[in-house]
Amino acid sequence: MLIYEGHDVPKHKGILDPKRVDQPERRPCGTLTENGKFHQAAQRFKAGKKGPDIVKVYEKIKAGIWTDNGFFHLVDSWIESDRIRNVFKFKLVAVETVSDDFAAEEVLDRLVERSRIIPTSVKLEVWSRDGGKCVICGATDELHFDHIVPFSKGGTSLKAENVQLLCARHNLKKSAKIQ
Repeated sequence: MLIYEGHDVPKHKGILDPKRVDQPERRPCGTLTENGKFHQAAQRFKAGKKGPDIVKVYEKIKAGIWTDNGFFHLVDSWIESDRIRNVFKFKLVAVETVSDDFAAEEVLDRLVERSRIIPTSVKLEVWSRDGGKCVICGATDELHFDHIVPFSKGGTSLKAENVQLLCARHNLKKSAKIQ
């Protein structure tokens, strides 16, 4: 499960610090922002009016380094104050397969302790330990965080000892094998 914060207003003339302005639900012309679209979808799901939307989530590890965290169902949203402004919060639940056929109860039942998602702290430890390069060939581009003992075979995402950096070629070659 992830709790994501909504998008800030873009920097433009008149707005020097977007972190001091309420996150917008609508644009000046009245159309929904991405925050508004997510909020509306989550509220419709909570009200039982539709299934959960599927969201692909990326995480910024460092400047210029993004990782794919996989697919999530958008199951809740709210607006809260951080003492300076109002921000949107979105609750996302990881899914193993992408399908629009999930009922609300099935999505909420997926709040399990075991998760394929590698926590940021583990990713940072692995990145540092492996020197930001593939442990097999030393490549520094198209890197993947790989489970040494595959998640599908019981491997954990919670310990750096079970995660390594591999380039795309070596990760795809390894697949779900234990080496």
